[in-house]
Amino acid sequence: MKYGYFDDNAREYVITTPETPLPWINYLGCKDFFGLISNTAGGYDFYKDAKLLRLTRYRYNNVPYDTGGRYYYIKDGDCIWNPGWQPVQTALDNYSCRHGMGYSVIEGTKNSLKAKLTAFVPLSDSCEINHLTLTNESEAVKEIDLFSFVEFCLWNAEDDATNFQRNYSTGEVEVVGSTIYHKTEYRERRNHFSFYSVNREIAGFDTDRASFTGFYHGLHNPDAVIKGESKNSVAHGWSPVGSHHLKVTLAPDESYTAIFVLGYCENPVEEKFVAPNVINKKPAEKLLAKYQKDEQVETALNELKAYWDKLLSVYSVKTHNEKLNRSVNIWNQYQCMVTFNMSRSASYFESGMGRGMGFRDSSQDLLGFVHLIPERARERILDIASTQFEDGSAYHQYQPLTKTGNLNVGSGFNDDPMWLIAGTGAYIRETGDFSILDEICDFDNDHTKAAPLLEHLRRSFNYIVNHKGPHALPLIGRADWNDCLNLNCFSETPGESFQTTGPSEGPVAESVFIAGLFVKYGKEYISILRHLGLNEEADKCAGEVELMTKAIETAGWDGEWFVRAYDAYSNPVGSHVCEEGQIFIEPQGMCIIGGVGVENGMAEKALKSVETRLDTKYGIMLNQPAYSRYHVELGEISSYPPGYKENAGIFCHNNPWIACAETMVGHGSRAFEVYKKTNPVFLEEIGEIHRTEPYAYCQMVAGKDAPSFGEGKNSWLTGTAAWTFTTISQFILGVTPDFDGLRINPCIPKEVESYDVVRKFRGKTYNIHIENPAHVEKGVKEFYVDGELHSGNLITPEMGGQEVDIRVILG
Repeated sequence: MKYGYFDDNAREYVITTPETPLPWINYLGCKDFFGLISNTAGGYDFYKDAKLLRLTRYRYNNVPYDTGGRYYYIKDGDCIWNPGWQPVQTALDNYSCRHGMGYSVIEGTKNSLKAKLTAFVPLSDSCEINHLTLTNESEAVKEIDLFSFVEFCLWNAEDDATNFQRNYSTGEVEVVGSTIYHKTEYRERRNHFSFYSVNREIAGFDTDRASFTGFYHGLHNPDAVIKGESKNSVAHGWSPVGSHHLKVTLAPDESYTAIFVLGYCENPVEEKFVAPNVINKKPAEKLLAKYQKDEQVETALNELKAYWDKLLSVYSVKTHNEKLNRSVNIWNQYQCMVTFNMSRSASYFESGMGRGMGFRDSSQDLLGFVHLIPERARERILDIASTQFEDGSAYHQYQPLTKTGNLNVGSGFNDDPMWLIAGTGAYIRETGDFSILDEICDFDNDHTKAAPLLEHLRRSFNYIVNHKGPHALPLIGRADWNDCLNLNCFSETPGESFQTTGPSEGPVAESVFIAGLFVKYGKEYISILRHLGLNEEADKCAGEVELMTKAIETAGWDGEWFVRAYDAYSNPVGSHVCEEGQIFIEPQGMCIIGGVGVENGMAEKALKSVETRLDTKYGIMLNQPAYSRYHVELGEISSYPPGYKENAGIFCHNNPWIACAETMVGHGSRAFEVYKKTNPVFLEEIGEIHRTEPYAYCQMVAGKDAPSFGEGKNSWLTGTAAWTFTTISQFILGVTPDFDGLRINPCIPKEVESYDVVRKFRGKTYNIHIENPAHVEKGVKEFYVDGELHSGNLITPEMGGQEVDIRVILG
């Protein structure tokens, strides 16, 4: 069942009912100020950090779902309704929500009155703009009462949700004209405030929640709206809100517009006040002056659209598959921007309070983002590196506002170090900018212990070399990519965190996955060293990679697939000798991507085992058989019910690894089959099963052991976005940035006859045409640059002019 449709020309998904299986959301904002908005106008806003600088409240586990947002109540006679249906839930005569690139447009019609809400964050300012248009489509004059509503968060979202004994006494506001200023705690340690303003004269306002709703009413039936009159309340403690009351008279066919702006401002400490306890409002006034007229808003929205036009022109494909074009050219790249900005911190499944920016997560997100804005990727790499410990290990997360590591989920995840090499390598391959390696980065944000980025990569590599177990495989530490495989935890107490309980290190428990990761990105590090002329070090590192490859092919091989790990007793995990969890997806993907087993047949065997033992119609499961009981020696993975999350769920993040691995052995048809199964664009028709947005990847899909087989969860913030874009753009379509240029090496379904890729790379535009007359899956037969036949498949920077035509014939 479909709940809308794609409008590819506008780059929008159009939702045609407010009652989607789950809230279907969009992200507003590109850099510092962000908003989450659902198809019913739910969501919240924050500046830089969803935990520490939250502007508005949202109630995640409330009933009904999706409670809290930017709400506009329309009172037309006795009928009260919202353009987005929520929270009043009055049935609408017409409804649509158009989620676009950084903006959303929600339209509702009731009793011949049409309301259109356009929401976006402008490129240059820290605010969310809500442009509301009311149009009288009836033949009679309408007298309308319009009420806006947002609920302010008291900055620290975690404290706001728990510390009521203090917070109920701290809320403060100022109201000047049509602008409500939220200044809670501004008098003490803060020099920032938020505001909510409208460009129209108001009939009244409310800033106290209980006054607006009534103490025994809620957002679905607020007193002020029912009575058609604000109470002009000024919040003193309790729960501060922002609500404007506008009276609107509309003749037949007449339209009325109002511009609402929710913004964030900071003042220098010495300029905080203009009078005792009166905040300096000049920054807000300056910002608001830019958005007082409809033409100003339209210009800002057009600037945002032009910004995305430019970004999405860096990589585009034209194939005979409409869904593939849609995914690659629009939605997958858009989601890569979102995951770059958010890491795993703020979605409708991540509250923004418990997780910051992940060391591993952010490094992987770079893989799908670096081609869009390389300079921001560069900044992110240096931020990540500066949180690394001196021995090469890492905090697992850091706070985006302070850019310092936090220990909310501990450290000692031993795959983390290698991901820094992955992200850095992706940046250099995209830009050719080896100078980043000379940038001085702190260790643990300590300026006295700073070293060049290259030294950080060196310590990442050597951390694995220096932390091996009895099988010469890497020690797993707290966990590896699979945060729930906790082989050193042994928790038997309810409520303990699997990620922080027990030692973060152990002398025995090993990870074959980290071994494959080490081989894959160890080779990347070696290439970097050779380009720097550090051949002696490169040779030494190559020896370590070879040793690790041998360890995988001996202790890490189970006969038909790669072992997952060895536990704290040196017993294998993910082996045929195990009662449950005999085979895992992760090492089958990562080891083969690293080239392990490709030449000796192990890769073919492992991939066949994945297909026969792990594959389903909705994607490849993480492990099988599912764990049916808790295994204290394995940790959180066995605490989930069978078929969910890491316990035999379909983890979308590592499905692309299998697709990449299939291309390593030349299986283009199989690679594309795997790619399609978890791609939301290809799942639009089963929305009632999949449930999450058809335009955004989710983290996991319930596996075949689950009662809700095929149901998606945890949409938007997942490494799936970056890995699937890398998979389709580089491994399948085969246009891959290399240290020395652009390499063309497709691995495609044999029935594909031709396709075109436009790739902007290091200041040039490459128009690439792929032909497959022999219907092969892999193999470059002829390679033409501007009509001239060349050997190999690498385009170097000196070949051609600013626009280069490439023709590749497979065979």
